[in-house]
Amino acid sequence: MPTFLSSLAARLYSGCAYAAFVAASCWGVLFLADLGPLPTVDSNDSVPTGWAVVIDLALLLVFAVQHTVMARDGFKQWLTRTVPSEVERSTFVLAASLAMALMFWQWQALPASVWELHTQPWVFLVWVVYGVGWMIAIAATYMIDHWDFLGLRQAGWLPARPSSSDTVSRRWLYAWVRHPMMLGLLIAFWATPSMTVGHLLFAIGASGYVAIGVRFEERGLRRRLGEEYDDYARSVPQLLPNFRGHSGSRQTSDLTAGSGGTGISGPEGNRCDAAPRTALHIDLSRSPRFSPPFSS
Repeated sequence: MPTFLSSLAARLYSGCAYAAFVAASCWGVLFLADLGPLPTVDSNDSVPTGWAVVIDLALLLVFAVQHTVMARDGFKQWLTRTVPSEVERSTFVLAASLAMALMFWQWQALPASVWELHTQPWVFLVWVVYGVGWMIAIAATYMIDHWDFLGLRQAGWLPARPSSSDTVSRRWLYAWVRHPMMLGLLIAFWATPSMTVGHLLFAIGASGYVAIGVRFEERGLRRRLGEEYDDYARSVPQLLPNFRGHSGSRQTSDLTAGSGGTGISGPEGNRCDAAPRTALHIDLSRSPRFSPPFSS
């Protein structure tokens, strides 16, 4: 009975964390689009400009510190002495969602205009690009194992995947760029027909954190995967797809993972049914110390 109750509690906790992530992500879509009844990037201009900048930078810092500290191996080891290991990832997801919600709630607008589009079809096309950015970011989570990435698999909602050695997998968007989730978020940060100073501050701060996060992420991947990741990095761009030179890399996408394929290879290079591993997120329980922003 205690085992059943602890398993049930883990599932409920991870379910709440996942629901918080979904809610915060939906708020993020509305926040940057300046839509809806909740606070948005341009809705709250109740404080002087100087204080607005200070508050906004502090909110970005809170999110960055939460993501960075909780992604460190030492913090994970400390956390698993406090909470069961199966909800460690869900705890990270919940904390990231709360940090996002705090930032969206308290963000102070800086309404001065940087650019403003009024002419159709350009306004419509910019919104299409904005939506595509979010779709890319969300789709990338399913290309690595959405449920593992957000802690539901570890908590028992889905069966555990067979373990597999770390390999590079060029699967779907990961055959085009090494960090499709970050590419999608960068598009969403900047694609707007009405850019204000406050929105620009958010875009610059969040983009800077993405750049730093990707650098640390790749450093850890190179340290763990060595030449295999170096080969992947030479053939697949970091963030901007190279459409002209991509045909050659796509030809390798159906090979085993040991040679740049789509699946996971066992010790002999044979395909197995393990979860697809990617160059960006290989093993969440042993992920690099610097977690990418807005990935939860």
